[in-house]
Amino acid sequence: MTLRKGEKTTISIQEHMAIDVCPGPIQPIKQISDYFPRYPRGLPPTAPPALSRAGSLRSSASQQSEGLPSDPHREDEDLDRAFGATAPLPSKKEEEPDVEGYDSDDSTTLGTLDFSLLYDQENNALHCTINKAKGLKPMDHNGLSDPYVKLHLLPGASKANKLRTKTLRNTLNPVWSETLTYYGITDEDMVRKTLRISVCDEDKFRHNEFIGETRIPLKKLKPNQTKNFYNCLEKQLPIDKTDDKSLEERGRIMISLKYSSQKSGLVVGIVRCAHLAAMDANGFSDPYVKTYLKPDENKKSKHKTTVKKKTLNPEFNEEFFYEIKYAELSKKTLEVTVWDYDIGKSNDFIGWLFLGINANGERLKHWFDCLKNKDKKIERWHTLTNELPGSVFSD
Repeated sequence: MTLRKGEKTTISIQEHMAIDVCPGPIQPIKQISDYFPRYPRGLPPTAPPALSRAGSLRSSASQQSEGLPSDPHREDEDLDRAFGATAPLPSKKEEEPDVEGYDSDDSTTLGTLDFSLLYDQENNALHCTINKAKGLKPMDHNGLSDPYVKLHLLPGASKANKLRTKTLRNTLNPVWSETLTYYGITDEDMVRKTLRISVCDEDKFRHNEFIGETRIPLKKLKPNQTKNFYNCLEKQLPIDKTDDKSLEERGRIMISLKYSSQKSGLVVGIVRCAHLAAMDANGFSDPYVKTYLKPDENKKSKHKTTVKKKTLNPEFNEEFFYEIKYAELSKKTLEVTVWDYDIGKSNDFIGWLFLGINANGERLKHWFDCLKNKDKKIERWHTLTNELPGSVFSD
């Protein structure tokens, strides 16, 4: 049929029907499901794109027309892919761990601390060697920290029994190799005390920040044996609020007692103090010690040491003599007070203790040992507290 220029092609209804029934490969009519494939329940919509139904059937038809052997299993897979069905994907939880399941503030993220402890029983000293820390939590904007370590004895934590190391700048793995020593530690302290070791970040223009801590009950230590520790730091633990704040520790004092049968009197020695509370703005005190043997009807039993300037660990090595019969000694009480000397104003009270039959613990034992052992000097460390009867508040 020859068409002239400008004429439109006209097809009769018979010719139109003949096109659909003409021999040749069957062209399937697309369904709406081809455009919206059905995924198996539970699979995400990110499955691999399915092959079109037309393409899969056409490929199978061409495979048959070429005389190749057909694979029924493969044909089923082609049909599944054509209609959007795919093999189930492996579960994501099986492939990789659930990172969000871990606590992001776990103790291991705070770092670890390497230190050792030694209780010198003969000298009543607790030596704390802070070796190093590793993997500390960054506290500064540069991703580093300026760490230092501070120690407290619990219960009774106060500035008086705080020790600290030097500060190391810009590091998460500091090496201190520094030994801090508590003096005046008794066997009684080793049973009831706990050492708190805290790691902090020092800031020049704001408050220092807490990184982590660890606590060691001193009863775990054996006398004169060094024990090494490598502990993970923990979050700040609450301090027992049941501790009586009126019995806050203010330091330690070493006192010697001896009853001289030759002189018929009690010799009291004020040897030294350790870890006294700081009463002045410079972080120190100017301490001195006063003693009384009570009851004191004539008020003549007061003795006072010299003043030691700008120190929290003064050494006095001074002795005072009280003339008294041995039989009367059991009725007496030795009262010891420690003061901070100030010029132009009232002196500050630091701490006190008493020895006698009304005392308890190490103080009572010290007094009885003195009574049992005439002419023998007996030295003991004792704890100073801030509790004081009003009768001796006046200096």
